[in-house]
Amino acid sequence: MKRTFAAALLLALATPAFAAMKPGDTAPSFTARAAVGGEEFSFSLADALKKGPVVLYFFPKAFTKGCTAEAHDFAEAAERYKAAGATLIGMSADDIGTLHKFSTQECAAKFPVAADPDLKVIKSYDTVLTMKSGATVADRVSYVIAPDGKIAYTYASRDPDKHVANTLDEVMRLQKK
Repeated sequence: MKRTFAAALLLALATPAFAAMKPGDTAPSFTARAAVGGEEFSFSLADALKKGPVVLYFFPKAFTKGCTAEAHDFAEAAERYKAAGATLIGMSADDIGTLHKFSTQECAAKFPVAADPDLKVIKSYDTVLTMKSGATVADRVSYVIAPDGKIAYTYASRDPDKHVANTLDEVMRLQKK
């Protein structure tokens, strides 16, 4: 049976998905290099929160099967997040050059993805995943951050399927408050 890179990646993982940040925790503020549609800019969480809630999703590696599927799902839902007043951003440990391509090809230029190759932001959000090889990447964790800077919702699962539905439900709940 032939294994795909994504299947091998999942088999090589040392620990289950786990997010230490919980609802009510203060979200660490950050500024990061990001790309949308291949165009680079500086993303500031503080500035985004002035406009409404932020959905910050971490993903392990651009162009892998699960991360590509998740990016497609978020791209399809991007207009619903925007209509609900939320800012959507993905983040990985990939370099900005890789994310330029990923933002265009897999995110369909619908939302930005930010680079955190030194894992500074990834560590501050407790989303570091150490693989058996010793390599570190971001775990697949999604956060909804309320405009007051507090974590409103956390969803941690290696399966990319429910990240969009769960975070969108939380954004809609926040909108009703």
